[in-house]
Amino acid sequence: MRTFFRYCRALASLLLICGPVHAVSDESWPTAPKLIELPTPYGTLAVSESEYVYEAKLKLNGVLVDPPISGMLNISYAFELDDRQAALVSISKGNDACPVLYRWVVLKADGYHVSPEFGSCSEHIRVSADARKLMLQTPSREAPGLIDTYVFDGKSVTQRTSKKK
Repeated sequence: MRTFFRYCRALASLLLICGPVHAVSDESWPTAPKLIELPTPYGTLAVSESEYVYEAKLKLNGVLVDPPISGMLNISYAFELDDRQAALVSISKGNDACPVLYRWVVLKADGYHVSPEFGSCSEHIRVSADARKLMLQTPSREAPGLIDTYVFDGKSVTQRTSKKK
């Protein structure tokens, strides 16, 4: 029961924080799906259960991914590409100043790769993929009214800020 109240308190705090952080119309930013398990041809990516809401861990076929990903986790998006599967994981660590960050997990027949953490601390995102890169757009935290675009090329994440289109 105590775990449930911790979860409710954390969720209420997160909702209070996320609302005013970015003055963004919900109409222009779709709601991201929230999965806890993603079966792929290369194994099952899943969020482990935890007694404390911010201690869930990401696993591939029941084994912790390396580097470790922990916090309040959701698999937000997944893309099937030619020879790999990519999943975007949203991560909340209970930090009021930055409610959410992201990581890409790219699964292949010979293993997987985890991107560094990135993001502008917003749950408002648009995600896309092509044969060579994965992209996430979100309202800029540093420059209100602008858009931050994060591009993952399979090795590193680059960020640029531009005007809304």
